[in-house]
Amino acid sequence: MDTLETVHPVDGPWSLATSRRFWEGFAPAALAAQPADDSIRGVFLSDTDWQRTDMVITQEGGSARILVRGAGDLAAATAQVLRFMSLDIDGRGWPDVADRDPVIAAAQRRLPGFRPCGFYSPYEAAAWAVLSQRIQMRQAAGIKTRLTEEHGEDGAFPSPSTLLELELDLPGRKNEYLHAVAEAAVDGVLSGERLRSLTVDEALRQVQEIKGLGPFAAELIVIRGANFPDVIPQNEGRLSAEIEEQYGAQRSVESITEVWRPYRAWAAVHLRALREERTGEIQRGRAPR
Repeated sequence: MDTLETVHPVDGPWSLATSRRFWEGFAPAALAAQPADDSIRGVFLSDTDWQRTDMVITQEGGSARILVRGAGDLAAATAQVLRFMSLDIDGRGWPDVADRDPVIAAAQRRLPGFRPCGFYSPYEAAAWAVLSQRIQMRQAAGIKTRLTEEHGEDGAFPSPSTLLELELDLPGRKNEYLHAVAEAAVDGVLSGERLRSLTVDEALRQVQEIKGLGPFAAELIVIRGANFPDVIPQNEGRLSAEIEEQYGAQRSVESITEVWRPYRAWAAVHLRALREERTGEIQRGRAPR
């Protein structure tokens, strides 16, 4: 097993502590129990070669120190860590959004240095989208945990090739749709690097070509799996409710979110995160999707 350690300068605000606090309450892909030190530790499958990878992330001033260990392409695994932590995005203009919008300014003060994180890959986000269809989030999280414990790779979610071999006793057509997701992952369609090389519209279109994934699932995969920074969800009811509550019903969503560019997804995730904290949904197992 090889090890690669790199230090990556982060452009713009970032707080590991804030990101860790949010991620620990993210029911769809919550972090496992973390040590008492100031780090984020986890295990994931590299979506380049589907090799299990251990990671340790620490913060050193304005830089992230990333240690990855595994048998696969560790440079690609490091790039994946940067992507799912949103550390590969130039965030130097993010404070400017606060200057243009007092609601986002308040959100940034409440979540200092927060960047969207949670799903290790678009593949895991797609699997979650299937598992969570038409059932309660707590139930879906339980199914995902059992899948990982029984068929995963020592803490990592099952690989696409493993998922293809499973015939699971799941409601409706979930087993069929999981197989479609696994096939797409094997074919490279759900690679984070590949999706991020596309325009947002093209990424959404291609994801929806996978059987069982509609517009809501596609937005989840693109925004929270590939971590596109500048796209606003069109099918997220609770976000719409939060926008109406914060800004009133007189203004259009388009006029409100226009000033969030080029960080519309970041602003949306901030509002959702604060809504969940305020309503106590995180404690009830309903974290932002």
